[in-house]
Amino acid sequence: QVQLVESGGGLVQPGGSLRLSCTVSVSSFSFYSMGWYRQAPGKQRDLVARVTTGGQPDYTDSVKGRFTISRDRAKNTVSLQMNNLKPEDTAVYYCNGRSASGALNYWGQGTQVTVSS
Repeated sequence: QVQLVESGGGLVQPGGSLRLSCTVSVSSFSFYSMGWYRQAPGKQRDLVARVTTGGQPDYTDSVKGRFTISRDRAKNTVSLQMNNLKPEDTAVYYCNGRSASGALNYWGQGTQVTVSS
């Protein structure tokens, strides 16, 4: 069974950095698209960043210039480097893996990111 296993959340002060990582449990399984979404309390789950096979990374406007998504196909991982974090970045962050058709759509368990002084 394919699972997405996340790590790297935590508490950080404004202006600080965190790195989130997500590993696909089955090394031979490859998604067309992998990315990160986040959900703050009382809000819907929204895209943060994603990268598709052969495509350029895509970011939501509020994180451009601060967050960087990277994918390591050999290790079957996707990471999110988050710099200059702001309190409004506080949310549960979810890793996502999706097939090209969307018929396969997997989520990680979520990892909490809290930005607070």
